[in-house]
Amino acid sequence: MIITIDDFFLLRNQLPVVDVRSEGEFNSGHIPKAINVPLLNNDERIKVGIDYKHEGQKAAIRTGFRLVGPRLLDIINAAEQVAMEKELLVHCWRGGMRSNYFSQFVGMAGVKSHTVKGGYKGYRTLALESFKKPFRIVLITGCTGSGKSEVLRALKEQGEQVLDLEKLANHKGSAFGGLLMPPQPTTEQFQNDLFEEILKLDLNRRIWVEDESIAIGKIFLPTDFWKTMHESPLIQMNVAKEVRIQRLVNEYGPADREEFLSIMGKIIKRLGGQHYNEAKENLLRGDMGSTIDILLTYYDKAYLQSIEKRKEKVKLTIEWDGTDVVQFVSEVLAKTKKS
Repeated sequence: MIITIDDFFLLRNQLPVVDVRSEGEFNSGHIPKAINVPLLNNDERIKVGIDYKHEGQKAAIRTGFRLVGPRLLDIINAAEQVAMEKELLVHCWRGGMRSNYFSQFVGMAGVKSHTVKGGYKGYRTLALESFKKPFRIVLITGCTGSGKSEVLRALKEQGEQVLDLEKLANHKGSAFGGLLMPPQPTTEQFQNDLFEEILKLDLNRRIWVEDESIAIGKIFLPTDFWKTMHESPLIQMNVAKEVRIQRLVNEYGPADREEFLSIMGKIIKRLGGQHYNEAKENLLRGDMGSTIDILLTYYDKAYLQSIEKRKEKVKLTIEWDGTDVVQFVSEVLAKTKKS
């Protein structure tokens, strides 16, 4: 049975989703919670593609059957393990040949499947379109170490809508943002995960987001979404430097010293040779506080330059001593007239 992408969104909470694209396609980006059961693996897909290019569709189909044949039982067994109730949703790139053949194969084994019209391409089209929506974004901004992520979490606990981009990106934004974090997703996967979070939101209400550049580590925010962010109002947190230093010491203190030093080496030009040498000396003798104090010289300067360019967007500046985040968030909400 062929179903629309709208039907897919209704059914996916009831039925497992199988992505029959190759491992490489799946790893580049996939629908969250989908399970990969490749009809053609990476090498096989290349071989079929070569035959299609040089000999045409019929030859490519024959090659596909020849390659899939020895693995057909494994494919059916995998489908049966996924479809505990003997029913599943299936998609390939465009909802075409691979999905149809997969459905026929598993159907002979008694597994009912619903092929998603438009496939993963249709899903991606919806994802990219979603980033153009007129979001009511409010940006939380502040110097490095201000505790913006902690404030976002507290806002969410207060019932506010939040998009935690750094959590989705597995990165904290700065050159050191990947330390002690799991590997980052691909940009495509990040966008899919962001789309899934957007689906949960009421777009008539405001959405709190941390102020970010267009890149978070190696991933890039969707251009349309970032443009909306860039034009959104800012709530600026002012946190004393000594408080921020201690926060960053607590955060990065457990990091491997050699890895930390290696990252410092990548920002020598921006930090300045004298500052770098002093920070390196402090780090090697175990004085993380003094090291971070020097690093903030660069980061604070960059932040203040960014804010100066958007100063007309700053709607509220609020002081925080870095202690009671619940009280701080209550104050922010009161001053921004909670809606």
